[in-house]
Amino acid sequence: MTPRKPPPATAPPRVRRHLTVRGAVQGVGFRPFVYTLAEEHGLTGWVTNDADGVHTEVEGPPAAVDAFTGAVGTRAPPLALVESVEHRAVPVTHDDGGFTIRPSATGPGRTLIPPDTATCDACLAELADPADRRYRHPFITCTHCGPRFTIVTGLPYDRPLTTMAGFPLCADCAREYADPADRRFHAQPIACPHCGPRLTLCRGPDDPGTLRDAEALDEARRLLADGAVLAVKGIGGYHLACDAGDPTAVRTLRKRKNRGDKPFAVLADSLATAEALAHVGDAERALLTGARKPIVLLRRRTPASSDVAPGVAPGSPDLGVMLPYTPLHRLLLGLPGDPQGPPVLVMTSGNRAGEPIVTDDTEALARLEGLADAWLGHDRPIHVPCDDSVVRICAGAELPVRRSRGYAPLPLALPLPVVPALAVGGDLKNTFCAADDRYAWLSAHVGDMDDLATLTAFERATGHLTGLTAVAPRLLIADRHPGYRSTQWARRTAEARGIPLRQVQHHHAHVASTMAEHGLDGTSPVIGVAFDGTGYGDDGAVWGGEILIADYDGFERFAHLRYVPLPGGDAAVRNPYRMALSHLRAAGVAWSDALPCTAIAPPGERRLLEQQLARGLNCVPTSSMGRLFDAVSSLAGVCHRVEYEAEAAMRLENAALTGADEGRGADDGREPAYRFILGAEPDGPTAPLTADTRPVIAAAAADVLAGAPASALARRFHRAVTVLVREVCAAARQRTGIATVALTGGVFCNAVLTEGCCTGLEADGFTVLRHRKVPPNDGGLALGQLIVAARTKE
Repeated sequence: MTPRKPPPATAPPRVRRHLTVRGAVQGVGFRPFVYTLAEEHGLTGWVTNDADGVHTEVEGPPAAVDAFTGAVGTRAPPLALVESVEHRAVPVTHDDGGFTIRPSATGPGRTLIPPDTATCDACLAELADPADRRYRHPFITCTHCGPRFTIVTGLPYDRPLTTMAGFPLCADCAREYADPADRRFHAQPIACPHCGPRLTLCRGPDDPGTLRDAEALDEARRLLADGAVLAVKGIGGYHLACDAGDPTAVRTLRKRKNRGDKPFAVLADSLATAEALAHVGDAERALLTGARKPIVLLRRRTPASSDVAPGVAPGSPDLGVMLPYTPLHRLLLGLPGDPQGPPVLVMTSGNRAGEPIVTDDTEALARLEGLADAWLGHDRPIHVPCDDSVVRICAGAELPVRRSRGYAPLPLALPLPVVPALAVGGDLKNTFCAADDRYAWLSAHVGDMDDLATLTAFERATGHLTGLTAVAPRLLIADRHPGYRSTQWARRTAEARGIPLRQVQHHHAHVASTMAEHGLDGTSPVIGVAFDGTGYGDDGAVWGGEILIADYDGFERFAHLRYVPLPGGDAAVRNPYRMALSHLRAAGVAWSDALPCTAIAPPGERRLLEQQLARGLNCVPTSSMGRLFDAVSSLAGVCHRVEYEAEAAMRLENAALTGADEGRGADDGREPAYRFILGAEPDGPTAPLTADTRPVIAAAAADVLAGAPASALARRFHRAVTVLVREVCAAARQRTGIATVALTGGVFCNAVLTEGCCTGLEADGFTVLRHRKVPPNDGGLALGQLIVAARTKE
């Protein structure tokens, strides 16, 4: 080889620099971005992926190299999340081969995989363009959109390590894939009608599925218009869909799925349709139309639109709405010029009650048999399930209710470093959390850990996430509840792996979760208001109405609701009238037949319940605010039996909203009609304060007997809880000097309560922390467990 000639002596000075970019920088068009940026600045060099991130070397005039280095982190592609940019000088090579993109390298390290992202506007335009070769292609995607997390099988993120590995690119797609100037350069899911996945429609396990692609889609649309229930394979699992405006179809789906009255979410064909269904503010509009496109809880318009049957969300003033986030959704709802079909579809998770969402095609035919009339599937495998996210706007800010598609597995920055660890969360609305150093990866929504299928899905998902993030846990963390299946799994796994298990008190984890997402380092404690349904208390009672003085090291129980018996455990949770009768007895209020909660209780059960409460049989004491909401809901005649978690509390919130819409009536808002009484426990002046619920229950019962409407009771009760929070926080500040309050726990999914507490506490001079990145319910529990038990000393 002829040696390279040295550059002329008059050549301008050159420098060479190596950059390592870490973060969510694979599968988002980062290498073509770097290529274009280098060309823009006239630099030579190369860029490549490896398991640690993106590496690039650039060479050229010092000013150009400096400009390139500054732009890498600030002008990144839309889906990229740049965690860090490290750079160092390297020897100049005087290469003159331009800038190249090298094949990906393998090896140890960690990079971040972006979440699945809604179809971008450019792809939607091509989808509807008859002149485009991807016209009506149900799997259209590019570097700016489409599946990522749910198709990745390993790192680095390249096509052979995704579920697209079985779809060889045609010549046209291969050319786009290899062209740095193309929008589809190294977009791993790309394909076209000639080389991509295929749609199939079948009517059951015995149907070979002879309808393919356009024919399958046309038949699916016809079935939906005719009132059928359709199983539709999406990005992260199957949905069950039907015409939201067809009362018979909605009733059929609800009955088949054993859904009870739990509201369905809907998929609207456009923003205009969504705005006709519900009130959409600027913040909601941004969520509906953004790259994540979650289900957004919106206040329904009255009178209700005929596009949504009453059975979609019975008794609820809110409606969960999303817009199409996949090309298949867009095609199901129809493109311009298509025969008119349903403008709104019910779109609910494809599973049986209590089971995880179905992702496997063979399982879908078996597990959804009897639920669906037909299956619209495809042959692109789903490697990991991912349900739709659910959010709402509360007091002007985003409040996650379920953090999943569009959000997971993006990391959360931690305020303190942690050892490599896995926190397994709780048993309801389960998510788990893998973490190392200063980053935590919260999983997609797993579900309720009440059957073998969910436990199996949980175990698979932990392996997938820890593999993608290269977290090798040296510690497992769980709730203190000995009966939690998640805790039992963690104990078995810790023993099998020979690593420690630590357990964190439920409400301490809730408060720590709020602190962590707000970046608090734990050196200053907060007043943690942790309200939920059930949490295992340190004294063996069922906690849930807790005010803690907490940091990451521990907590003091400053105040809680007065204990009342929880008669029959889960029986009281399923039947709020039992909780109402327990509270009435504790308050010394007779079980009058004129009270709805008494009238609904079967006479025989009422007699047994009296004996049970008198003798304390199977009556664990509880301080739960969630159970108090249940009791008042039944006492007011709103909800006596529940078919899904928090139904009674949600209906009580809805009643309060209805009352506000109808006018205040006898409740003029000057003073709360109900009031908790704060007092110290008999153990001494340092014992926790107790909030006595008896005056509230007695006043509510008196209102019922006087004929007050349920809306008035609901409104007055919400105001009483808001005043209680302000009074207890004021007492805590007076004793401790702390002026920061964290609102957490599932009860704070209640917008009426959250907005009332925020407004009141801020007026009182408090700094209020509430959840904006992780759910306040048990879906955010694992983050708190993690920061309490796994942090290290810097």
